[in-house]
Amino acid sequence: MRINILEYLDQAAVEYGSKIAYSDGIDDMSFAEVQEKSLAIGSYLAGAGIRRKPVAVFMRRHPSTVSAYFGVVTAGCFYIPLDEEMPAFRIELILENIKPEIIICDNHTQKQAEKFALSSKLVLFEDLISTEINPELLAEVRSSVIDTDLVYIVFTSGSTGVPKGVAACHRNVIDYIEQLTDILQVNENTVFGNQTPLYLDACLKELIPVLKTGAKTYIIPKQLFLFPLKLVEYINEHKINTVCWVVTALTMISGLKVLEKSVPSSLHTIAFASEVFPIRQFKLWKQALPQARFINFYGPTETTGVCCFYEVDRDFGDDEMIPIGKPFANREIFLIKEDGSSAQIGEVGEIYIRGSSITHGYYGDFVRTSEAFVQNPLNEMYPELVYKTGDLGRINEEGQLVFVSRKDYQIKHMGQRIELGEIESAASSSEKTGLVGCIYDKDKKRIILFYTGEQDDVSLRNLLTEKLPRYMLPARLIHLSELPLTGNKKIDRNELMNIYKNGGKLNGTDFRNTE
Repeated sequence: MRINILEYLDQAAVEYGSKIAYSDGIDDMSFAEVQEKSLAIGSYLAGAGIRRKPVAVFMRRHPSTVSAYFGVVTAGCFYIPLDEEMPAFRIELILENIKPEIIICDNHTQKQAEKFALSSKLVLFEDLISTEINPELLAEVRSSVIDTDLVYIVFTSGSTGVPKGVAACHRNVIDYIEQLTDILQVNENTVFGNQTPLYLDACLKELIPVLKTGAKTYIIPKQLFLFPLKLVEYINEHKINTVCWVVTALTMISGLKVLEKSVPSSLHTIAFASEVFPIRQFKLWKQALPQARFINFYGPTETTGVCCFYEVDRDFGDDEMIPIGKPFANREIFLIKEDGSSAQIGEVGEIYIRGSSITHGYYGDFVRTSEAFVQNPLNEMYPELVYKTGDLGRINEEGQLVFVSRKDYQIKHMGQRIELGEIESAASSSEKTGLVGCIYDKDKKRIILFYTGEQDDVSLRNLLTEKLPRYMLPARLIHLSELPLTGNKKIDRNELMNIYKNGGKLNGTDFRNTE
């Protein structure tokens, strides 16, 4: 039984050696190089007496960043990923929370990192990898590591504005990767195209299965996601065949009609997560790549990556929603209604998750940990922590879990309980509508719908009138050229509320709206 994620790296360095593991299309790093650099970094940190402590990694989006992560773990420590695209205030909050003794940066991020290294020692990656490897010291460190020791702290957005640091251990990651690799059918011929930022746990989908199987990952330059046609050309040039992207990255390509000009023909596996995939946009992808596998993933950071999946195996109507399916092996998902009872088929309930993928909780925050990591409400006989997601779902007639909305997005309006996600789904049923996001003004008791795409306001309002009861109709429709997104590319509904309240400008551009 594996107890340390570095066992994947040990095996890969022996079996695949000089084969390229990670690349950005310019710089490559072989399996052997990843291990060598990791051992050097681990030797430096362990030699400095840094063990079982947080180490921040503030580096550019590059293959070298991956070896820095493994280097921190090699020292028996856990890494905290930072990125130059993060707001300065957020970085300050994170560093204040973890108080790392050391921050690893590179030549590209050094100047920016210096602004934050007030009480931490700043060390250059380029210097660390020249450290002489100390096999005896690293063997001593490895022997003391157990599978419940931490691997990383990934910070998510908190409802109070204060980031929450999710603490994941070796057992969480190993259990996740073993299941994920089987579901994606990863092998040594798999070529991943990484889209998600390296400071999020979502990138694990492309980083660690590579070590387990000898596959390859291209860390796609983030600027390409501003130019969808060039992005598709990059996929085909490097023969990328597997992607695990957020929905917004996929709809950007289909929504701008890039698939009519160029098809990413090398793709055979397309996994997606983070938001509901608008059926009209999904159909464009399915039409362009009819032989590809399409997999819908679901899972919060608190349960290590994703924990639920559905491989699309049928056609969907424009008014349907793609299910999130069933849990990975060694996990259970159940739904609890507001009265505390179990939701039956068709009934909406809050999603609870149990299993070995449940992380330790929030670093340095026992109060918020106790609010979300709770005693299993269905188990009165012994202590058993489960994660209370705050997401609402229901089980359909086929036994598949269907995501309904965030519990935060459930409102009481005109005496009726409404899921804002249902309004978004109705708006997305038009092929001329791009991304949509719904918010609720509690003070004025008004529903506001933001949307992108070519749809005109009158046609959209007529569509909603046909599909929704009167009490669910938005009071305002607001068209934007693009919707604001969070760091992990989910629709930023807090920013939508700010746009609405501040008179409506995004990146200096006025919106059009109708009452």
